[in-house]
Amino acid sequence: MRKKLYCLTALLLLTSCSPRDFLTRRLAGDLISNSDFFKAPQDFILQTGVVSNKDYLSPEYMVLQRRGWINATNASCPQGLGPPPCWDVLLTPSGVETVRTVVSQEESQKPAITIPVVRRTLVRVTGISKQGIVADVEFTWMWVPLNEIGAALYPGDLRYRSTVGFRQYDDGWRVSQSAPRARQTLDDALKSAEPAP
Repeated sequence: MRKKLYCLTALLLLTSCSPRDFLTRRLAGDLISNSDFFKAPQDFILQTGVVSNKDYLSPEYMVLQRRGWINATNASCPQGLGPPPCWDVLLTPSGVETVRTVVSQEESQKPAITIPVVRRTLVRVTGISKQGIVADVEFTWMWVPLNEIGAALYPGDLRYRSTVGFRQYDDGWRVSQSAPRARQTLDDALKSAEPAP
């Protein structure tokens, strides 16, 4: 009889715990991957028309030039834009076709075209450091291209390492939305990511 009572008590105690009560690498990875900030695509804003020399010679515009998607002619700098020279950037026929496949017709007609190019994907959780009801979770992630433009701008398998704070609540662990003390929010962690070794 005592054995049955002990087993029943142990069973009741185990069922009162939810899977979110224990911060495992799997739970941390699921919470990071499913957060709105992590899932949000990265946009690239392609400015057509007159742009500064600095913008035209940026790494992104150089990639678009090499792909034959944009072309430019020398232009005079409007008031407030400079220093000279400035460039009048246009989409080439190939660029028009490429942009039309990734944005709406309305968006492609704007002088500043917002193009979703990549999204993040979690590679793995590499470590968890817990102290009471707070924890730091270190993880690696990488960009995954959403289209041909994303593949051109974010080539390769470069991985990034980030650390984010977690906090335990009555319903389980959550990714920190505010940064108490030295802990980072997911937004801050992704912005300050370092290339992983």
